[in-house]
Amino acid sequence: MKYLPLTKQQLFAAMMSLSLGSLAQAGLTINGADSSARIGWGGANGLSEARNIMYSSSGSSSIRSVDSGYGTTNITNTNSANTYKTTYRGSFGSSNMIPISADSRSVAVIDAETGEALYEKSADVARPIASISKLMTAMVVLDANLDMREEITLDPEDFVGPKRASSNLKSGDRMNRAELLLMALMKSENPAAKSLSRNYPGGYNAFIRDMNRKAQSLGMTSAFFGDPTGLDKRNVASPNDLVKMVRAAGNYDVIRRFSTTKSYDFYVSNYSSGNRVYKANNTSSLVRSGDYPIGLSKTGFINEAGRCVVMETRVNNRPAIIVILGANSSATRWGDAKNILTSLATRRTV
Repeated sequence: MKYLPLTKQQLFAAMMSLSLGSLAQAGLTINGADSSARIGWGGANGLSEARNIMYSSSGSSSIRSVDSGYGTTNITNTNSANTYKTTYRGSFGSSNMIPISADSRSVAVIDAETGEALYEKSADVARPIASISKLMTAMVVLDANLDMREEITLDPEDFVGPKRASSNLKSGDRMNRAELLLMALMKSENPAAKSLSRNYPGGYNAFIRDMNRKAQSLGMTSAFFGDPTGLDKRNVASPNDLVKMVRAAGNYDVIRRFSTTKSYDFYVSNYSSGNRVYKANNTSSLVRSGDYPIGLSKTGFINEAGRCVVMETRVNNRPAIIVILGANSSATRWGDAKNILTSLATRRTV
């Protein structure tokens, strides 16, 4: 297929009409038809709401999230003026455990409706979390209510980090903030995350401080963030603390939608090397397959962390959060994930 150059107006229109395919059936959305609110799955309304958040007339993300990591979560979407409330018990019990034996080093599976732990393995041990860090990066960006349509140019320093990592981006590439956020969450592009932090009020150092402040506000007592990409092995958290982070990230429809986008063709402008199309796919094989109802997802890998993944799903009509850290291979990571999902589907619920 031949791609023709797009004007910025055409690109903006394309982003406005972002099509996520079967995501409309698989994604977890927050529906606020009444004051009691409910967790719902799929539907065009949630996607439309995410578009409104990303491209509001005020030019900001127009979303505020309040989540202490323990009790009631209040979600206020300033576009719709609705307040959605979801209550978590926040305690990790031992009943109704799923019958699995995970091979990954650290695992936590929690019933997001009751707060009960359905499976734990070294769940309170802090470990490197690699690119799972980008969920925190996304929350800090969105909390700042920045203009998501502002064009950002990647600088050489965006490609410098604690260790070398491959990237299909180049210095001089120009995209708007929304596209960089989509790249960071879906494709896990490290320069995209670095550029988002560099173009933050107060700069890079202020961004890192706010990542750690956000973690503290969520009650993540074991967490530390040294960089926005996850390439820094100092980025650590326990599975139980990551449950809190995933729960908080789930308050942002943008993060839900972008982290579970299967693929997207980015039109990248670059004055020096010329314009091009960057065809990107989600880093999660479970998201790409569309076989499971995944409402939020993020993978990660560095040598120190092993293969990692966090996700939110709804199986057997019950919402669950899954955290897997320290798998020694992709096969182990996805094998554990599928075993958990299968066990959740067959467990008895009341």
